[in-house]
Amino acid sequence: MTPAIELAKQQGIAYTVHHYQHNPASVSYGLEAAEKLGVNPAQVFKTLVVQLDTKQLAVAVLPVSQQLSMKLLARALGAKKAEMANAADVMRSTGYVLGGVSPLGQKKLLPTIIDNSAQQFASIYISAGKRGLEIELAAEDLRRLLDAQLAALLAPQ
Repeated sequence: MTPAIELAKQQGIAYTVHHYQHNPASVSYGLEAAEKLGVNPAQVFKTLVVQLDTKQLAVAVLPVSQQLSMKLLARALGAKKAEMANAADVMRSTGYVLGGVSPLGQKKLLPTIIDNSAQQFASIYISAGKRGLEIELAAEDLRRLLDAQLAALLAPQ
């Protein structure tokens, strides 16, 4: 049981845990999850930890098939710029390993923005805190649990 699953359970929200056999050679953990679970990649969301110009860490949750617009994220968080946080800071702050970072159950609740595309699905899939483990839940439940904002985060393709 991961901290992400524990939090969902404690809060009494509806969720489903999905397991799949993770391939260590996989290049994209999120796309691997979508493929192995047979789910539309637009419905599987990745968790990215960024550092804002204020040195504050924050979280972006967006579809695994998309790229994050740092400008849109910074604007949504009231910062001038954002960049990817370094791996050591991510693991120290969240308690999770890269490729298994969940927005739920992190050691410290960070400001979080969820891409507004999540609203188009009855449920979305996010990492449950380990590679090969996803949790499916309603986007609104995720937003509420994280006290997150919804905003456009996707870079133009």
